[in-house]
Amino acid sequence: MLFGRSAEIATIDDVISRAREGAGDALVLRGEAGVGKTALLDLAASRGGSMRVLRTTGVEPESDLAFAALHQLLRPVAGLLDTLPGPQREAMRGALGLGGGASGDRFLLAAGVLSLLAEAAAPDGLVCVVDDFQWVDRASADALLFAARRLATERIAMLLAVRGDAPVKGVPPLRLGGLPEPAAAELLDAAMPPAVKRELVAATGGNPLALREIVRRLRPGQLAGREPLPDPLPGGTQLFGEQVAALSDDARLVALLAAVESDLDLVLRASGAVGAGRVALQELEVAGLVRVEGASVRFRHPLIRSAVHEAAAPASRRAAHEALAGLSEGDRRAWHLAAAALGQDESVAAALADTAARARDRGGYGDAATALARAAELTPAPHTRAVRLKDAAMAAWLGGRPGQAESLLAEARDHAGGDRALEMEIAQLRGRFELNSGSAAEAVRILATGDSLDMLADAAEAASYVGDTAAIAEIGRRAAAFPEGFLRDVLAGIGLMLSDGTGHELLRRALDRTGELTEAAGFLWATAAASYLGEADLAADLAARAGRVARVSGMVGQLPVVLEFVATGERIAGRLAESQALSEEGLELAREAGYANTVAAHLANLAVLAALRGEEETCRGHAQEALAIAIPHRVGLRAGVAAYALAMLDLGAGRFAAAHDRFTAIAAAGPGAGHPTVVWRSTPDRIEAAVGAGDLEAARAALEAYERWSAQAATAESRALLTRCRALVGAGPEKELPGQELEEALRLHANPYEAARTALLLGERLRRAHRPGEARPHLRAALETFRRAGAEPWARRAHGELRAAGESAEPARGPALDALTPQELRIAGLVADGLSSKEIAAQLFLSPRTVEYHLYKIYPKLGIGTRTELARLVVLQKAPVSGDGML
Repeated sequence: MLFGRSAEIATIDDVISRAREGAGDALVLRGEAGVGKTALLDLAASRGGSMRVLRTTGVEPESDLAFAALHQLLRPVAGLLDTLPGPQREAMRGALGLGGGASGDRFLLAAGVLSLLAEAAAPDGLVCVVDDFQWVDRASADALLFAARRLATERIAMLLAVRGDAPVKGVPPLRLGGLPEPAAAELLDAAMPPAVKRELVAATGGNPLALREIVRRLRPGQLAGREPLPDPLPGGTQLFGEQVAALSDDARLVALLAAVESDLDLVLRASGAVGAGRVALQELEVAGLVRVEGASVRFRHPLIRSAVHEAAAPASRRAAHEALAGLSEGDRRAWHLAAAALGQDESVAAALADTAARARDRGGYGDAATALARAAELTPAPHTRAVRLKDAAMAAWLGGRPGQAESLLAEARDHAGGDRALEMEIAQLRGRFELNSGSAAEAVRILATGDSLDMLADAAEAASYVGDTAAIAEIGRRAAAFPEGFLRDVLAGIGLMLSDGTGHELLRRALDRTGELTEAAGFLWATAAASYLGEADLAADLAARAGRVARVSGMVGQLPVVLEFVATGERIAGRLAESQALSEEGLELAREAGYANTVAAHLANLAVLAALRGEEETCRGHAQEALAIAIPHRVGLRAGVAAYALAMLDLGAGRFAAAHDRFTAIAAAGPGAGHPTVVWRSTPDRIEAAVGAGDLEAARAALEAYERWSAQAATAESRALLTRCRALVGAGPEKELPGQELEEALRLHANPYEAARTALLLGERLRRAHRPGEARPHLRAALETFRRAGAEPWARRAHGELRAAGESAEPARGPALDALTPQELRIAGLVADGLSSKEIAAQLFLSPRTVEYHLYKIYPKLGIGTRTELARLVVLQKAPVSGDGML
């Protein structure tokens, strides 16, 4: 029975109850040692009824062994691995040492953990319990937290217990204090005088463990109140110090071995080798200090382990590790050797480096970083030490720990010893770290010192984020000295486009080679080439291809960055719901990875989407949050997009003068605060705002710049936008819009959303020219497209014009896909592409059961019952709106 925990028990019961109904959640029990976290976890494990229970406990000696905790937790359900999507299954097998391939992608592995837990939850649900989470190895902890943040549609309750202030991101805490005095007193002997009870409860803060252990140490007179209590009362490891000191020498030795190694067989073999053994282990069990659980030996409470460790001399600890190292293999041997080492030792360092490589290959980057950092400490040769520190920094970065990564890299630089090649590797990593999470301008400075094509490409990418056209042009000039090739042509071509406008032939030559590309990074450079040619539609298509490649190729940690461009491309293509889902996913992954500038990118894109939907508060909130990162970090590209969102908010609401002012500011913003690509892509909107505000001179100037930028554009969509801009500037606010030019623009449009914008403009001007019959088809088609896209301000504008044109009836709404959430719409689209639930799960880092859950929600929303019907509906929705042939 638990005293004084009714509120905590109610909270835990609520989590379990909701999980049983399919609304999973996670909870962190946080409190000091002995406060009762384990007792509450024990209770939780018994409250699920028929729900399956999976349980493990973090053990400090195993905290550096990658995936040790996951192996213990998931071993009972390893037989379900075959139900997982192929990539997730192989990543899980590799991580758990079951013979699978090593993907090296921690996101893919974490998705596999989520999928396996979801399978284990069938049919009645799952209670997943992890005690002493602060000692769970980093690879296991990262994967479990990834899953914990994605349980909303699963029948899973996850409960984690944490001592102290160990960070647990994204999981709500349940803080445990000491028991209130009445409940704490219930733990004590009823015969104990009330005054003694009150004094004990006050002195221990109501900590149950402290109360029990202190009472065991008190003399009868103290318990009866005839003698004063000790002052101060023992706490922490002191609670068990006397018990440890009273052990026999052999028992203390076995206890020390168990304190540094949890494997029972190793402990017994090592203790037997030095003359102790099973008898000593029995002494520890009789004393209530340890218990044997299967193949492991565990202390009754972690404080006992700490007391044993503190009581042993440093030499004794090293001897224990040395004895265990002689009997261990692989990672355990490496860590015991490291703990036994006195001074630097290359053989031990090499063993740890091998351990790091194994962890890294399985996606355990945090543990790999720890192993490499320790290996570097033990490495005698400065150059080798610097290499290991550099590798540790990279592992820490990929493990989502940018602060640790930067510290390790700074140390690596100090030990590089003038080795030019190594210094350049370190500099390139420094630049990449800055570009992802620090100052993009500083990244340009660092990366521009390189002389390899790859480093120049990174420098050009950084300069592009800043919006520093002079730097991009100079990098392009330097890249031109390299032999002809795809990357060289892109860099040199972009540089020439920005310096004298003559780089289009190089960019065309590079785009002709996109069929040879196999990596996401290559497709992103092709995206850049298409953008500088003025072909936003081709750029969006190439960005989407980059995203598809990234999902299946294990782009170790770079998926959040790739999704920046994929989400932007989907938005530009008018697929707003898809863009929303991609940016929501990218934002979540970027925050988990610690990529601050990528966080800003996704926030800025979400701000634009909110603007197009007319959600003012959301738009402003996302934009301000993005600007708060982008401006101090000098990420002009993302600052420009955030500013564009605010301008589009005004334009959609018909606030032309305010929108015109914002677009003017975007065009005038310098490097670090704005970006030429944002200026170019927003020019059609800028022209519309200027015309609406009556500033024809500004509209003409913007058109001239847009014509120069689009001079080499060859796609139909780019010509359609240019034609629309010319028509707007040629008409002015009070003149009849030239119908022939806009008819031509409508014929050229491949982007339904932009076609709707053009149709709305034409319909408005035709209606004002007293030609309502001609205006209505355009306005009707525009309204339907805007509604499909969720662009409510534009839909209201089209509807208002349609009513003014004499159509009083509410136009019929199209298919109900607009009732789907962004995630549901993505799943629907993948179903239409012919993917199975497992294949969809593999792409979206979901469990197959989560995909099925979303389909279960989709079908009734759309009034259908099969995948075939869903695919047909999606295909029909993607088809262009007829609008009497106008769109």
